[in-house]
This record gives sequence, structure tokens and C-alpha cells, in this order.
Amino acid sequence: MRVARFSLDDEPRFGVVGDDGGTTVVAPLKGDPLYAGFDLTGQKLPIDDVRLLAPVIPRSKVICVGKNYADHAAEMGGEVPAEPLIFLKPNTSVIGPGDPVFYPQQTENLHFEGELAVVIGRICRKVAAADASKVIFGYTVANDVTARDLQARDGQWARAKGFDTFCPLGPWIETELDPADLRVTTELNGDVKQDGRTKDMIFSVADVIEYVTSFTTLLPGDVVLTGTPAGVGPMQVGDTVSVTVEGIGTLTNQIVADEDDEETETYA
Repeated sequence: MRVARFSLDDEPRFGVVGDDGGTTVVAPLKGDPLYAGFDLTGQKLPIDDVRLLAPVIPRSKVICVGKNYADHAAEMGGEVPAEPLIFLKPNTSVIGPGDPVFYPQQTENLHFEGELAVVIGRICRKVAAADASKVIFGYTVANDVTARDLQARDGQWARAKGFDTFCPLGPWIETELDPADLRVTTELNGDVKQDGRTKDMIFSVADVIEYVTSFTTLLPGDVVLTGTPAGVGPMQVGDTVSVTVEGIGTLTNQIVADEDDEETETYA
């Protein structure tokens, strides 16, 4: 099942994506499939008539794994980690398919990192790797956008990976998928820059779930990014980046200048 989150008349809703006589449609749902269950409404909408949104907005956290492909660790000049290298992105970094990625004025070296993402479906803690599938709702596509110069300068990754718009997700969640050996590709303006397979991950999805839940509780809607293969590289304003994961689909976003110099009004 492919679960999408979409907007029609500015009202976010969930729906199931499928085929209806050769036309891709979204069947709207009543309820929230991640938190409260759902029912089909019986309605069907052509997918071209709706705006796809990020398939999930984590209420809690986005957990990421660094250097989880040996070839990427090598291209970054680092060794393969002995255990999963974990960092966080704020949920405010999440955007959806077609949304712009803002190029911050603080960086001069913005990179793409195409990845398989895991969407958690149950509250869980201390999950054995053998039981990981029981707590996974499904899988989606991610781009772990990174300000590479800030990553090197800061000595930790919170700012470099945490700007608003730095976690595109989409186009939907695939609930029936074996993540063991999927092709992951990233195209920059139509040119393939990354081409890897999840079988080459150092730590499998199940391994990552076991490790993460050994020290923190995962909640429904939490997202786990599983790492990126080799081939990461810079993006410029005006570029279009498309990340494709086999069995799920393609996530496309354009890079735009962040030119808003006005102060943001805050409220107590």
C-alpha cells in the first residue's frame, strides 16, 4: 500500500495511491493511518489534481545514520564506523515533493544525499533486530541536505543538517517493501550522481532500529534516514535534484536562494 499525504483546497489529508484504469489516483482516507486508524471514503482523485505533501511530519524527531555505506565513508575521508553514527534533524527541516530547498546565505557548499527513509509505526524501545519489521509502518525517499562547509567548521552536524527545508521526504510511504536490496539513485539536473544499493549498507535497517531503540524511544511518525551511498556533491541555486528508491518512487526538489533578510516576528 502506498500512503500519501496531500492537499486539496489547502486541507492536508491522507490517501492511498493506486491505479484506476490506467490513471494514477489518490483514494482519500478518513483518519490518520499513523496514529488513529483509518477508513476509505470511497472517493478517488486523479493524482495530478492534488498537491503531494511530505508523507509524514514527525511529531518527535528525524534520526539519521552517517557513513552507513563504505564507499561514502571513503569519499568523505573517514573510516567505517564500528557502530551506527547517529545524528538528528529537527522536524522543522521536513518538506515534501516539489517544495523548494532553500540555499542558506551561511553556506557556500550545499550537498545532496539521497537515502532510503524508514517511517516508524509504533511506540517502541529496545527492539531486537529480528523484530524491527513489527515497528515499521513503511518506507519513503529522503534527501539529507547538508551544508558541507558548516559541517566541517562546526565540528558537529546540528546546523549543517538542520536548516529549514533540509529534509525533503516523499513522494509517499510504501508499506509493503523489503529494504534489503534496493537501488538508490540521485540525479542532478538529469545526470546520475549517486547509484547504490541498500545491500551495501554497513548496518541494515533492522540493525539501525535495534541500535537506536537501545537508547531512545521511537514514536509513531518518527523517521529514520539510513545513510547515503557514494557520489554526494554540490548543488547550486536553480538546480533540480531527484532521488529515486526502487520500489517506492522519485522525490524531486529544486534549489532556490534564501533571500529573506527581514526579521522574523516572534511571539511569546
